[in-house]
Formats: sequence, structure tokens, C-alpha cells
Amino acid sequence: MNQNAFWNLSYGVYIITVWDGERPTGCTANCVMQITAEPPTIAVSINHDNYTNQCINKTGRFAISILAYNSDPSIIGTFGFQSGKLVNKFDMVRFEKLGEMPIVKDGCAYITCEVINKMETDTHTVFLGKVLDADVLSNEEPITYSYYHKVLKGKSPKNAPTYIADDKKEDKDIKQESEKYICSICKYEYTGDIPFEELPEDYKCPICGQPKSVFKKKE
Repeated sequence: MNQNAFWNLSYGVYIITVWDGERPTGCTANCVMQITAEPPTIAVSINHDNYTNQCINKTGRFAISILAYNSDPSIIGTFGFQSGKLVNKFDMVRFEKLGEMPIVKDGCAYITCEVINKMETDTHTVFLGKVLDADVLSNEEPITYSYYHKVLKGKSPKNAPTYIADDKKEDKDIKQESEKYICSICKYEYTGDIPFEELPEDYKCPICGQPKSVFKKKE
């Protein structure tokens, strides 16, 4: 089976948010789809190991912040490569309360939902949500998952539904580009024109925001 075929499916990049008591938390997701138009319903796929999954099950609600091409890419890393159990992700990301839910401000639209059903797989829960509120925040085009990988050179978090396909592609890329510097946290590959050693010491990974010191040279 050639799993590269999965790359031809259409994806976006979203931040799924939820309340943990009085504190907001969330995770990065790429599997979001509209199921019906009337009544409007949305499905999202969240890994069982994600803290966000637990919070959605507990509260029965979730929100979707749709990221745009001009959104700060570090948002993807903040929500994709850290656990909400250990850090308050919203300490690093601007948000506001819309539709009674925490919404990332640096996005082009949002949707809030009430869980009305769910389906369990071996690794993920697919939550079906009735739309409670939605609005457009800017006229910017929503970012595609393909753009995130091919242009931003981002990688999928371990808990993403597409992680296996990414991992195989990543291994192939690393073999071909053995001299690249790679972020040990999110696997972002630095490909800039300036030699990595000459970058300023305050350089940070554009995907997960980690410092230059976490980058490793692939021999």
C-alpha cells in the first residue's frame, strides 16, 4: 500500500480549543470536515492521548480556529508539540472569548460546537458537533496542510492522524538532506540561505518557537 496517496486528500490547519475548568487549552488538528449543512454539523478527529480529547469529553463542547496563510506558524507548534497538561498554551497565543469558547485571534474564522455524537477508533475519537456559533475574522485565505508541509517545512505531531505518512516522508528527506539542521522538538528542517551556525543566538524555530540550541545537525 502506497500511503503517499493520502497526501492527495485535502486538509487544512486548525486549532481545536476547549475549556479545562476556567483555563483554555487546545491542540493542532488537520482533520476537520462539515458533515451536514442543515442543521450545520462539524466532525473533528482528536487522538486519545491528547489532553484536548479528555476536555472535550468532559465539557461536551469544542471550538475550531481556522488558521490563515498569514497566521504566525509558531501557533501550530505551540498547540501541536506540547501538552496542555504541562503548559498553558494560551500564555503564548492571543485569544478572545467568542461564542463562549476560547478562540485564537490570529486566524481567519472560527466555529463553536456542542458534541452530539462521537465515534471511537483504535487511536482517535471523531467528535460530531452541532454548530452553535461561527464567524469570519478576516478576509485572509485559510492555510492548507500541503502548504504547511511543502512551504513552511512543518512536520506532523505524533498524535496527528497523518503522522505515519509524514514519518516515512521525513525519514526519506533526512537521508537525502543529511547536512540539514533539524529541530529536535518538532522536526522542522532549517533550509535558509544563511548558514545555520551564523544565525543569531536568539533565533527560534518558526514552527514550535524553541531556541536555536535544540537544533541538531544530521550527520
